[in-house]
Parts: sequence; C-alpha cells; structure tokens
Amino acid sequence: MGFIIWLIVGGVVGWLASLIMRTDAQQGIILNIVVGIVGAVIAGLLLGKGNINGGLTIETFLWSLLGAVILLAVVNLIRRGTVR
Repeated sequence: MGFIIWLIVGGVVGWLASLIMRTDAQQGIILNIVVGIVGAVIAGLLLGKGNINGGLTIETFLWSLLGAVILLAVVNLIRRGTVR
C-alpha cells in the first residue's frame, strides 16, 4: 500500500513542480512520478535526515515539492543552459 501512495504523491508533486517550472507540456505522467519521487529523495538528502519513510505530512510534501523544483531547474540548466 505504501508503494501506491508513493506513486500518487510522487505524481502530484512532480506535476506541481512541472507547473511551477513551466515544463508540464514536455512531460507525461510517468516522468512526473519520477520527478516527484526523485525530488523527495533530493529533499531528504538536503535536510540531512536521509529517511524517506518518515510519513506524509504537509512539511514533507512541501520539501518534496522543493526537491522536485530543484531537480527540474538542474535539468533545464543542463538542457538549455539557462534556468527559467
């Protein structure tokens, strides 16, 4: 059951991050899920906790969103040479 929650929350976080970074037209649902999950891992590493199984709260959701936005900014920087 936890895996399904990861996919749903990862999809929502990835979708919101792609809307913020204006890359939504370039991504599909699978890439949104991947961006959301990788963003959560990045946020966990930035916080220094290293625990991605801490549960879903508003705080962890927002940190995951920040991690996903950072990931998309880095990808945009590598692809185009500029951050939007």
